[in-house]
Amino acid sequence: MAKKSAAAAQPVQAPAPQPIVSSSHLVSPRSAEMSEFEFGLIVAGNSFHRWIVHCMSAAGLKDLMPLDVLVLHHVTHRARNKRLADICFIMNVEDTHLINYSLKKLQSLGVVVSSKSGKDVTYACTDAGLEFVVRYREIRESCLIDALNTNDGLNRDIGELARLLRLLSGIYDQAARSAASL
Repeated sequence: MAKKSAAAAQPVQAPAPQPIVSSSHLVSPRSAEMSEFEFGLIVAGNSFHRWIVHCMSAAGLKDLMPLDVLVLHHVTHRARNKRLADICFIMNVEDTHLINYSLKKLQSLGVVVSSKSGKDVTYACTDAGLEFVVRYREIRESCLIDALNTNDGLNRDIGELARLLRLLSGIYDQAARSAASL
């Protein structure tokens, strides 16, 4: 009977997994995880944008950009009139002209209306806009929420992920302020 070689007796070590990133030149030895997170954020962000556009299109409101859909949802939020500055602040959008452009587009489609109160211009969802938002919610429930097959553990994980994203948005905002001062 042949003897096993010493090399064959040693357990084979799997190579260390390489981080899945979009820009390997940015991977920090101090936090490869951040580069993996950023790649995940890019992919998830693009998937989310594609989803909301298709969902709103299925609801009957076609040819919107992702920001338009998000602005419509925010204007509808809590059925309160919103000022441009408030919409930008809540959505964390620095360029007010982007939100203003979406508001004008939504007004031309008849789903958002503006009104003036003193010096303030406020925006609200119209009845037609509300119908699209309600239909969007129905489609979201059937296509997204049902597909999650949610359970308490998954919902807790999603809640924790939302908390971490809010925390990281603050870190990115602070880093942006630091970079702007260089």
